[in-house]
Amino acid sequence: MMNVFFGLRPNRILATSLLGAMLVGGATLGAGQTAQADTIEQEIMLKGTTRASYFWDDSSGRAGDTGLPAIGKPMQKGMFASPSWPLGTEGYVTYKGKTAKFFIGDRGPGIPSNRGVMLDIDAKTFADLTGGRFNTSTLMVNGNGGMGHIQIDYAITKWGKGPGKKNFPVAFSTGAWSKVDRNPAAPPKVEKTRELKAAPPKPAEKPDGPASDGAPLSLGGPAPYGAASSPELAPKAADTDTSTSGQAAAPRTEENGPPTAGLVALVGLGAAGIGLYAGRDRLRRLVRRDPA
Repeated sequence: MMNVFFGLRPNRILATSLLGAMLVGGATLGAGQTAQADTIEQEIMLKGTTRASYFWDDSSGRAGDTGLPAIGKPMQKGMFASPSWPLGTEGYVTYKGKTAKFFIGDRGPGIPSNRGVMLDIDAKTFADLTGGRFNTSTLMVNGNGGMGHIQIDYAITKWGKGPGKKNFPVAFSTGAWSKVDRNPAAPPKVEKTRELKAAPPKPAEKPDGPASDGAPLSLGGPAPYGAASSPELAPKAADTDTSTSGQAAAPRTEENGPPTAGLVALVGLGAAGIGLYAGRDRLRRLVRRDPA
């Protein structure tokens, strides 16, 4: 029993030390990967606002269904209709803080587009945006207070191929949906979405020039000759704390933060080294002990 006990304990010390080093190393690696800000660039081809209605054409003939969508795909959530944009155009709409992606898969609205209704949203997405529910029996949206039209913001991220106006939407009656547009709208700008990370803390910069004993350092530069010797004439350091002994404390800075990942790694590796050093004699006896 004693041989087993003293044989296993050094192994526990070694395993614990190595495990601690691996955990600290893994945490440091993860912190290093997170510290790199992810940048996503998305080109917006067109942005605007319009009134939108909703539809659901599933080829059932119900509720004004006009048949299979023009793109040739079955009706689905995320499929919108436009009176002038090319089929296959992609983007997203925003309504009261809610955002939904879409692609243009059908033509419409028809006559309503003459009155400024320039987008048809699929009924399921319309229900999500307005807080209602899609009725599969009637193909209508219920529970949203009777809203059938809403004012939305839209953004186009990709123009579809084929005929259609690649610019602000126009009424279906203009026939722009059937003409190839070789002069698309100029993208308004390139938007960048950056995940901000806290910058590593920097040491406080020491002002240039000497300072007399007991007088706080001036962050604005060296004090004039003879001014620092008099507490009344010495400029006060911005945002500094003075101890009871009269010596100035280090200026506070907003950049002071928690220890960096590198410091955590050094502490962890140091603890692992101490564990290995403490168990070296027992490990040596374990290795030299005759198995017999």
